[in-house]
Amino acid sequence: MPIDFRNTNTIWGSILVETLNRLGLTTAIICPGSRSTPLAVAFARCSQANQGKQIEVIPVLDERSAAFFALGIARKSGTPVVLACTSGTAAANFYPAIIEAKESRVPLLVLTADRPPELWHCHAGQTIDQIKLYGNYPNWQVSLAAPSVEIGMLRYLRQTVIHAWERTLFPVPGSVHLNLPFREPLAPLPQIDTDILPSPFELEDFFAAISPSPHLPISPSPHLPLSLYQKWQQEQQGIIIAGSAQPQNPKSYCEAIAQLSQTLGWPILAEGLSPVRNYAQLNPYLISTYDLILRNEQLAQQLKPAMVIQIGELPISNKLRTWLNDSQPQRWVIDSSDQNLDPLHGQTTHLRIDWSVVSSQWFVATHQPHQATEDLPLSPYFPTYSTSQKQNNKSKKGKRQTEYLQKWCEAEAKVRLAVDQKMSTVSHLFEGKAAWLLSQSLPSQTPLFIANSMPVRDVEFFWSPGNTGVRPFFNRGANGIDGTLSTALGIAHQNQSSVMLTGDLALLHDTNGFLLKSKFVGHLTIVLINNNGGGIFEMLPISQFDPPFEEFFATPQAVNFAQLCCTYGVEHQLIQSWEELKQLLNPLPTKGIRVLELRTNRKADARWRQEHLGKFAVGMGN
Repeated sequence: MPIDFRNTNTIWGSILVETLNRLGLTTAIICPGSRSTPLAVAFARCSQANQGKQIEVIPVLDERSAAFFALGIARKSGTPVVLACTSGTAAANFYPAIIEAKESRVPLLVLTADRPPELWHCHAGQTIDQIKLYGNYPNWQVSLAAPSVEIGMLRYLRQTVIHAWERTLFPVPGSVHLNLPFREPLAPLPQIDTDILPSPFELEDFFAAISPSPHLPISPSPHLPLSLYQKWQQEQQGIIIAGSAQPQNPKSYCEAIAQLSQTLGWPILAEGLSPVRNYAQLNPYLISTYDLILRNEQLAQQLKPAMVIQIGELPISNKLRTWLNDSQPQRWVIDSSDQNLDPLHGQTTHLRIDWSVVSSQWFVATHQPHQATEDLPLSPYFPTYSTSQKQNNKSKKGKRQTEYLQKWCEAEAKVRLAVDQKMSTVSHLFEGKAAWLLSQSLPSQTPLFIANSMPVRDVEFFWSPGNTGVRPFFNRGANGIDGTLSTALGIAHQNQSSVMLTGDLALLHDTNGFLLKSKFVGHLTIVLINNNGGGIFEMLPISQFDPPFEEFFATPQAVNFAQLCCTYGVEHQLIQSWEELKQLLNPLPTKGIRVLELRTNRKADARWRQEHLGKFAVGMGN
């Protein structure tokens, strides 16, 4: 029996939970508290039921950690996760994750318990104004009526929950906030006034029309004119930019971009946070070193594009952004969201369609891929290009884009070789090499969460393309270090053995995430770059001003991570060499959490980047 008839609150809570269960909810994260008792009881009861599909219900002490754990699970699955807490400042701790959910389009259903309206604005304990608590960040938000057993009110609850679920997914994924006031009694104490309801048997009809929501992309412009394709095809200096992306089907995503690239004969500038770098065999025109190439001003001038197709958001590279801003090319942004994805304010047209539409709808239907010519130095990551194909392409050779594309491919081949040779000879624990080594060493399909600040930038600089299918995950919506560990644990939970690359400050900012250890199912290896402070600030002009730099910006913490891990019962190992780290990355364990700590020199590593990043493309373009 899905409905708990003990009192008004238990009926209200169990109808809410059963509605979500039938919509397809798989996970609920519940934070402890008194006012949210009806929610906790209903979810716990549902998770213990022997009939029907069960919801995994996970209690988490810290609200901020809980929110990012939910965010990680929802990011991995693409389906909404419930996040519930009691009233007061508990709900405020969800705010950073709700911001990230908005900015990176992750579906969350946030349930905040509240005092009833008669206790608002009169200094009742643990009561704050929770109406529009999260500003404009939720997709939708409403404060529900207080629970009632009147059948019309229960229908209102059911339909409101259905609408809330749908709004977490459409038209753009994000969070929905339902504020839920509850009167006493909060515990499931029996009440005698609930017998006015229909019998439990008749209530089966109450849920009959509920079914899981379909996952269909909604686009205001599902069709693109053939004239636009022809305009792109005629351009001789075009590029495709594949920005950061976390698609549910990364291989299909990469295949669609490869189809576009080969149809047009344009190079793909793929960010380190894009799966495109990890399906390199699909993309003969893959460019991974564009940030380093564009540090050569002469070469950057020669490679200026006239047209750009941008898939999703712009990459993190400031060199790329400055180059685009200076070039002012005509730019098309392919993304199904309703958001403005052009911080450069250029000559940009947003094509609000799903990336798969571009490939399947008319490129594949009307055109064959434009094959590489024999003269072009193909990407070394494209092993399937055979001698017979080269011979066949002699008859197809055309002048369109050949010289421009050749410059890009030649630059990529030379700079990538220089980077890989340099990284292979670096013997000291330079933090940038950790990203490069991960690209060389991780098992196939490994989920990899990359922390903000320097780790994402080192991945951009040094991540070497390959065919491993490694799946990058990240919180690049608001780009904060909030909830780094908790998000990574959410991605790794009930998943393949996973890895996180993080700095010391990002990990310390979320050490309460280790409290999830007892509920966590799976394995997470944390590659910890411990440089005793904020390494990213060493790359900024303020680093030349000390004081106040070291104390107010670098903020060294000098925490003993071995002792910290011991406190939480987490495995810790201090890494002494690259070979030791490589051996520990493949194969990965299947259970538990471990920290592999690399102690690095923040200032020396900053000097290394300043001295070497601009040299990889020196002498080219003459």
